[in-house]
Amino acid sequence: MNLAPWLLETWHSLSERLSTSRLPHALLLCGPAGLGKRVLADALAAAALCESRRADGFACAECRACLLLAAGTHPDRMYLSFEMRDDGKTPRTEIVIEQIRTLSEKLSLSSQFGGMQVVIIDPADRMNPSAANALLKTLEEPSGSTVMILVSDQPSRLPATIRSRCQRIQINPPSHAQALEWILGRGISASDAELALVAMLDNPGRALEALGDDSLKLRSECSRDLLALRSHRGNALGIAEAWAADRPAERLWHAAVLVRDEAAQLARGKRGTLGLTGAHEIPKLAGWFAAVNRARELLATPVRGELVVLDLLHAWQTPRSS
Repeated sequence: MNLAPWLLETWHSLSERLSTSRLPHALLLCGPAGLGKRVLADALAAAALCESRRADGFACAECRACLLLAAGTHPDRMYLSFEMRDDGKTPRTEIVIEQIRTLSEKLSLSSQFGGMQVVIIDPADRMNPSAANALLKTLEEPSGSTVMILVSDQPSRLPATIRSRCQRIQINPPSHAQALEWILGRGISASDAELALVAMLDNPGRALEALGDDSLKLRSECSRDLLALRSHRGNALGIAEAWAADRPAERLWHAAVLVRDEAAQLARGKRGTLGLTGAHEIPKLAGWFAAVNRARELLATPVRGELVVLDLLHAWQTPRSS
């Protein structure tokens, strides 16, 4: 299994602890989406179940356990994520208590292969409160042969009681140079790679995704709309309706990054691209940046999305005193 270069140091630490039976019973792999946490979790699960690990700690991919794992039928590897709703047509948006109860029942039994039992919960931060409370009971009474791997893009959403019972493994974005080298190694031109990395805050996984979809086009549209509103050439209601109708959370994320970049340009004494002219505007940008992130949280609630976005865009458009 190939891991991204920025994951290798973490891998060496985890695989060494696995080989010396010092791996914690519960791990929380966390960090921004796009950095390979899930690949790392799969690699660790495979290594824990493998009957003949390689010298570098990775699973051999040839033993009985590895072949069963590849077929998705290994009885000691459990994976919890979004299940289908009762109608069988749409997936749930949270992990529910029934899934945790079923997991607990399985873990109460001995390993079928006489080795470890490995559980991956992904995304762990989307357990509802009842599910999280049920999991807490399992974490409080760990089995010596069980490893639970919680994967989360937003660990702050997990209850503190869950976080405190897991060893946190933080995955951070690599340096710009390392991220650029990784993307260039996939046949991307230097100019496209640089553009995508700037847009995605040096997150190589998300940058590569952006080059394969219309994320960069979406960012350009957000920049255009914000500039139009600032110069009073745009209609806040029309733009809010358009944003709310098409990936509003993603558009707000791009807006937040654009504002962050604007503040950085102003701090360096340069003219920003969104029409602001001086460093005295930085506090305003900081306030709006915070408002964007609050709005993104609100979009996950029953509040009408177009009203959330409209309020935000009005705040952007309205002149504020220095």
